[in-house]
Amino acid sequence: MGERMRARLVMEERRRHDVYPDEVLAMIDATVTLERPFLTADELADQPDALRDTELLLTGWGAPVVDGALLERAPHLRGVLHAAGSVKHMIAPEVWARGVAVVSAAAANADPVAEIAVAQIVLAARGVPAARRRYARERQLAAAGAASGARGRTVGLVALGEIGRRVAERLEGSGLRLLAADPFADAAAAAEVGVELVGLEELFATADVVSLHAPLLPATTGMIDAALLRRLPEGATLINTARGGLVDEDGLVAVWQERPDLTALLDVTVEEPPAESSPLWTLENVELTPHVAGSMGEDRAAMGRLVAAELRRWAAGEALQHRIDPTSLDRIA
Repeated sequence: MGERMRARLVMEERRRHDVYPDEVLAMIDATVTLERPFLTADELADQPDALRDTELLLTGWGAPVVDGALLERAPHLRGVLHAAGSVKHMIAPEVWARGVAVVSAAAANADPVAEIAVAQIVLAARGVPAARRRYARERQLAAAGAASGARGRTVGLVALGEIGRRVAERLEGSGLRLLAADPFADAAAAAEVGVELVGLEELFATADVVSLHAPLLPATTGMIDAALLRRLPEGATLINTARGGLVDEDGLVAVWQERPDLTALLDVTVEEPPAESSPLWTLENVELTPHVAGSMGEDRAAMGRLVAAELRRWAAGEALQHRIDPTSLDRIA
């Protein structure tokens, strides 16, 4: 196999052990020479020579920005393996220009997000949030009349990428009708998981439950606006486990004030948490959760395991399975 590559782990200390527990570190140590001590981004900034011999930079939440200045301090850097989701905030153009390989563990984070989304979709399709509100008002079991069976209801997925497809796979065979709006999706591939592709306006006008799974890009920021939201059918639910910025929150507040029949289940918001004065806290038909969709606690080790597996492939001369293609950056989170 030859001389082992030298690697350095840099991320925030608070979640380091969740992402890289001892068993994952043992896997990495068996493949590369992983330098100790591990560093935070601030500690790295204070140690300009720490990356002098580093070939592989392993990161996670709290990663340093990899830009031209860092590359000057890491002349031998060949790869950045990020045990978290998006790399857009941390990878500068100089990295792609130098041909450094970049790996993201977004795929390992997709399953926990999909699990939460599916749970919310099924509850919403059965009318549980509406029944919960009615129960709190009336305090009578007759409030169950706001709920229903899910079979035959229509679910609309906004984007059919890494997470949207996993949501569709989990819902296949559930009796729910599945629609998706995604300009990049292939109709035949969508049909394989029981999904019909439609336009965004048709999806909002048709779906009893709309679940957002699009990346936050300049083209998608605020795309779920008041005009779209007003198309929602009576009693519909909007679920957002993706990015808060996809939704025009002022438009949502206006429509939800007009339409108490609608429900919003928001795990993400533009500002996290929303401002104290935000109507999102007080609207009866909005339910907020504190960004719990995604890897939590022991689930986070799946991202470290993905990085460890990619290191093994690299050392064995095999193709990386989760390498980011820079030409796709305008379409991914």
